[in-house]
Amino acid sequence: VQLQASGGGLVQTGDSLRLSCAASGHTFSNYHMGWSRQAPGKAREFVSAISTDGDITYYADSVKGRFTISRDNAKNMVYLQMNSLKPEDTADYYCAAGQLLHRVSRGTYEVWGQGTLVTVSS
Repeated sequence: VQLQASGGGLVQTGDSLRLSCAASGHTFSNYHMGWSRQAPGKAREFVSAISTDGDITYYADSVKGRFTISRDNAKNMVYLQMNSLKPEDTADYYCAAGQLLHRVSRGTYEVWGQGTLVTVSS
């Protein structure tokens, strides 16, 4: 599977943004999917993950209640709806895929897409 993330941009504190990740390949529904992010000068961190059928989701404490992950297997798409954005959410956001849920839920993936930059101004 190959992944292409989009939807990043410059927003203000409190705004919302939706990231999209388009997957190519007929095996998309076999992969658990997720998002991680990397802020300037910091290590990459787990943000959210979703199981193959969408029934199970995981969130980092820092985004819980503000971000929502979803997927559409018919369209080979994964989304990250980000509400109440904060300056500390500024980062490159990466879409990723993995086949082991216990690893995906910890931010360990087998396939990574390129990042999409989200900048939140104060």
